[in-house]
Amino acid sequence: MPTTPATAASSASNGTGTQEPIMLELVDESGNTIGTAEKLSAHQAPGQLHRAFSVFLFDEQGRLLLQQRALGKYHSPGVWSNTCCGHPYPGESPFAAAARRTHEELGLSPSLLAEAGTVRYNHPDPASGLVEQEFNHLFVGLAQAAVRPDPEEVGDTAFVTAAELAKRHAEAPFSAWFMTVLDAARPAIRELTGDAAGW
Repeated sequence: MPTTPATAASSASNGTGTQEPIMLELVDESGNTIGTAEKLSAHQAPGQLHRAFSVFLFDEQGRLLLQQRALGKYHSPGVWSNTCCGHPYPGESPFAAAARRTHEELGLSPSLLAEAGTVRYNHPDPASGLVEQEFNHLFVGLAQAAVRPDPEEVGDTAFVTAAELAKRHAEAPFSAWFMTVLDAARPAIRELTGDAAGW
């Protein structure tokens, strides 16, 4: 099978020079694990419902850390999105996966990371033809260290106020799932940042 950005992104080295597929945890509508599927196949239309996570980190001024997804990513390249999102490995807790991927992508470990509920959605991505059928675990926390992004994962970062986000969202492309996960996380975000932050 030829290696394309999509197939390369859905595989990981096993240390022997060969590639092993990245597996995701399939779930039912209640979030119970029912099996596994290879990452790319789980995202091909119509999509298979799988476990995911989304992280929202804020600085001391109550500004949200956004990331622009690297242009080399097979899914939604170059668009802005929340601080970090991804998929737990089968058997890995969403909390552990959220902390792990935030460090891998942005070079920082979140402070006071807390669960902020779950949201289930179905978002097709017209540009790639892939589908996000996800049972998403939400987390909010603080970014209290310097951001050191991995350029293979992250094209750019920005801290934004609620007003700045609204302006940016109107002018720049964002991930298809961004507003869904942000709206679902808003109660926990307001508790973390305070009403004055405007979230």
